[in-house]
Amino acid sequence: MKVVTGVRFKRPGKIYYFDPANLQIEKGMNVIVDTSMGEEYGEVVISRKEVDDSEVTEPLKKVIRIATEKDERIRLQYKAKEKDAFKTCLEKIEKHGLPMKLIDVEYKYDGSKVIFYFTADKRIDFRELVKDLASVFRTRIELRQIGVRDEVKRCGGNGVCGRQLCCCSFLGNFETVSIKMAKEQNISLNPSKISGNCGRLMCCLKYEQEAYEEKLSRLPKVGAIVKTSEGTGEVVSVETLKEVIKVKYQDGEDIYLKKHDAKDVVVIKDAVNNDTGLDGATAEDIKELEKLEELERDDKNNSSQDDI
Repeated sequence: MKVVTGVRFKRPGKIYYFDPANLQIEKGMNVIVDTSMGEEYGEVVISRKEVDDSEVTEPLKKVIRIATEKDERIRLQYKAKEKDAFKTCLEKIEKHGLPMKLIDVEYKYDGSKVIFYFTADKRIDFRELVKDLASVFRTRIELRQIGVRDEVKRCGGNGVCGRQLCCCSFLGNFETVSIKMAKEQNISLNPSKISGNCGRLMCCLKYEQEAYEEKLSRLPKVGAIVKTSEGTGEVVSVETLKEVIKVKYQDGEDIYLKKHDAKDVVVIKDAVNNDTGLDGATAEDIKELEKLEELERDDKNNSSQDDI
């Protein structure tokens, strides 16, 4: 077991563990920590706790000191310069004719580096741009290409639910989502209804997926032959969260439907699972859904965690 303190560098954002050493650190304090990218300014969100060694990335870097009023004053001074730096960078991008979209600018707390975040459809040769920016700002310059999810996270906005986007309010990490999740949750396979502001599958598809998977593992599939108090019939639909099964019966030439609690149903023959996950979608929707799946795979392959 190791004693750690949890530090976050932006809200919302991932929480990183650091060695608090002998410092009297409390939740809500601001601290200066040692990272692979130099000293960073962050907020303590977990004061001190013991965690298993497997949860810690070695070597565990240290909290250097508790931030002073001077550190805070310097940080705010450089923070105030970010808006002007954004305008300057836009002018330089236009001057060099680069096919890139500037998203955000971030000064390190002590002004030792300026990071420019941008999106682009392909790799950009921005060496001349970096030289130009370095001559203006007289400090280290970093241009960092980000994905569309990170773009929306930095720009902000509201989702279709009317609330602030999850990635802008509390979501620390982006998790992999898939069309299969929408299918298993009986959500419409209309791409416009399951895509977020970023044009990717909505992150909230992941939130209830474990509950659905657990229940679906115990419930008969659509097409299964089951025995109930009414007799033998075929499952035509499943209300997963309620654990209610709708069964189709045939009495001579008459066909009727009836709902049953899953606990009152005995599976005689399970359904063969030939489900592609795209049933009920139009040909046009299927093309869009396949494109979304491909984008999800590309995002996963190209994603990288910050090496703090």
